[in-house]
Amino acid sequence: MAAKDAPKVSELDGEAPESTDFANYFCTYAYIYHQKDMLEDHKRTGAYYQAVLSNKRQFQGKVVLDVGTGSGILAIFAAKAGAKKVYAVEATNMAKHARSLVESNKLGHIVEVIQGTIESISLPEKVDIIISEWMGYFLLRESMLDSVLVARDRFLAPGGALYPSHAAIYMAPIRSNLANQRTGEFQGSMEGWAEFLHEMQHYYQVNLDCLSESYRSEQRDYYLHTSQWTDTHPQQMLGPAAPFIKYDLHKLTIEELKAPLKAEFLLHMTDGGPVDALCGFFDVWFRGSGENPVDNEIRLSTGPDPTGATHWGQQTFPLHPPIDCAPGDRLRVSVEVTRRADNQRLLQVKAGITIEGSSIYAEQSKTPRTFRWNIE
Repeated sequence: MAAKDAPKVSELDGEAPESTDFANYFCTYAYIYHQKDMLEDHKRTGAYYQAVLSNKRQFQGKVVLDVGTGSGILAIFAAKAGAKKVYAVEATNMAKHARSLVESNKLGHIVEVIQGTIESISLPEKVDIIISEWMGYFLLRESMLDSVLVARDRFLAPGGALYPSHAAIYMAPIRSNLANQRTGEFQGSMEGWAEFLHEMQHYYQVNLDCLSESYRSEQRDYYLHTSQWTDTHPQQMLGPAAPFIKYDLHKLTIEELKAPLKAEFLLHMTDGGPVDALCGFFDVWFRGSGENPVDNEIRLSTGPDPTGATHWGQQTFPLHPPIDCAPGDRLRVSVEVTRRADNQRLLQVKAGITIEGSSIYAEQSKTPRTFRWNIE
């Protein structure tokens, strides 16, 4: 559900959320232009279309729940695949547009659009399939997977299937000019601040220098400790991507999802450094359930692609300064992903990186270098 220009969002756990962040999150998806951005991502929309329409046998005569239906497109796919009933749940006023789309496609006798959050609505029956496009940047940003798991626990019949059913998050070492670019922007920002201080003193005889350290910290966080949306080309990769977490959504609990994600993995360097950044992305798979497996498995990948990125792009985590290494070296990465304290739908990523191997760089790497980034 992520979009390139999405505003900051906040927590929804079935409790009373802070009204401003709650409104910011849901109002984003109430605009048709935002739905258009996602629909015209044909890798995304096409993957869902293939996952449903190439597995008609699994949908034939079934009851389906679409969590966060947005425009209603996934509910329409399910109805076209032969579902006997589709409950399309949407929290925002996009629900009225979804109803119009369903009616204009003559599917109103199958698809019922319900406006409300999945935590607050009720259904008259259990469902056989839950479909949802819940993924955010780096898979977990926005925390919409919480709501999918709530829907699973409340409404999915025994043996029912989730679409998608599995997911994984990857990181890869890349070459990128982003770190240098962001360092330059940070330095430019501080030069602008110095000029601002001079002008305030000159024109108004007010000394604002007591704010300098706080401003510097604020700008450092923004420029040097924030990941960036990028369209990374495979030729930028200095080694293969490594998955550091895999999810089976039929088994994942909400408690596991909300806990800090901690993992350690190796990145094998096939080219020499410097490694300017880590590139993060995710894949999801449509496999059905053990009791109702798909006939045709579909994979939706958001990794570096020479044909261009999905609307999720990749998250690039710049390294300041870059890490020098040689072909054949390995980067041992300990990563921790947590929900932000100030906004539970945003993420913070911390990493410790050590070089292993026989190169001079590995010999000099005695202690891990540590990094942190916010995912806005």
